[in-house]
Amino acid sequence: MSVPLSILDLSPISAGSTAAHAVRNTVDLAQHAERWGYSRYWLAEHHFVSVASSSSLTLLGLVAAATSRIRVGTGAVQVGHHTSASIVEAFGTVDALYPGRLDLGLGRSGHRRSQFGAEASTAKGGHPVVDGVTGRTEIRDGVVVPPPFDPRRITDRSKFLASIEALQQPQAEAPDFADQLAEVRALLDGTYTAANGVALHAVPGEGAEVELWLFGSSAGESAALAGRLGLPFAAAYHVAPGTALAAVEAYRAAFQPSEQLAEPHVIVSADVVVAADDDTARHLASTYGHWVHSIRSGTGAAEYLDPATASPITAEQTRLVEDRLASQIVGSPDTATERLEALQKLTGAAELLITTITHDHADRLESHRLLAEAWGLRAARAA
Repeated sequence: MSVPLSILDLSPISAGSTAAHAVRNTVDLAQHAERWGYSRYWLAEHHFVSVASSSSLTLLGLVAAATSRIRVGTGAVQVGHHTSASIVEAFGTVDALYPGRLDLGLGRSGHRRSQFGAEASTAKGGHPVVDGVTGRTEIRDGVVVPPPFDPRRITDRSKFLASIEALQQPQAEAPDFADQLAEVRALLDGTYTAANGVALHAVPGEGAEVELWLFGSSAGESAALAGRLGLPFAAAYHVAPGTALAAVEAYRAAFQPSEQLAEPHVIVSADVVVAADDDTARHLASTYGHWVHSIRSGTGAAEYLDPATASPITAEQTRLVEDRLASQIVGSPDTATERLEALQKLTGAAELLITTITHDHADRLESHRLLAEAWGLRAARAA
């Protein structure tokens, strides 16, 4: 039996559209996803770019209210931009009305020690990264594994750094990720004590029926921490195809059983575009490279271009995004399911997390519908 499929939504804004339309599209897709048999609907968090998922904690409540059975969560809360109390109180508020349906996904993002730091200058095993390449792209049992991307190739960091400043109070510094995770867990289970020894209780929040997840894209702190604590782990192959498999390995190597899990539980993400045939899918995905280039050039995610009117991506632009283009899964239902099955088998994922971006909302709906049908999801259970 195939593993469950879930959806990760960035609420993309298409060229010529608005953030308001993107939010409405998110709610609409979530309702369809529930009917088609997807297991979870997770919301990303991105700021000051052309996606409408900047307030994932707010979207969480909107999607939960518009659906009835599908699990709803964050993929993931950028903890460096939030206090532990604000995260727990927000989830507790939604859980008060929709108990037992929420997934609290946390990611080590938003800290001043960022993805652009010195730690990014070497790949797994300490091998130097030269011009973004540590080797050639491999095909492992049908899965594209490109060389790790070197963030030093992003030369314009001004917008990223300005965003960090805008999202934190002056002079504020995010705590260590492990410490903040411990605070979140303590607030949820009612054991939180402030620095001065006073016990504090999150209302609402304490006792909320949420499932805690950690997100990661490399064999770093998040993967190891999730393993040691016996938490489920989400590996971001869609963002970091060159290091996500190493993240899964690191998580499994560090795993220790917990009250929540007796054995490792991994969900692996993939960027997917499905259409009736390979050519149509390739056309719909033809501006994906432009979109990734806008991110990696330092300006942040731009509006998603219409493939019918956009100029082809240039060779120079392609060099900055070729790993993401190679690892994107694009094609007919048969093509897509074959590659997803290979990804699931290689990683041993208990679930797969699908993110899809197209210019037209109707095409995004159709992509998810075709995949659900080809994968054998049981649409009737949400009818």
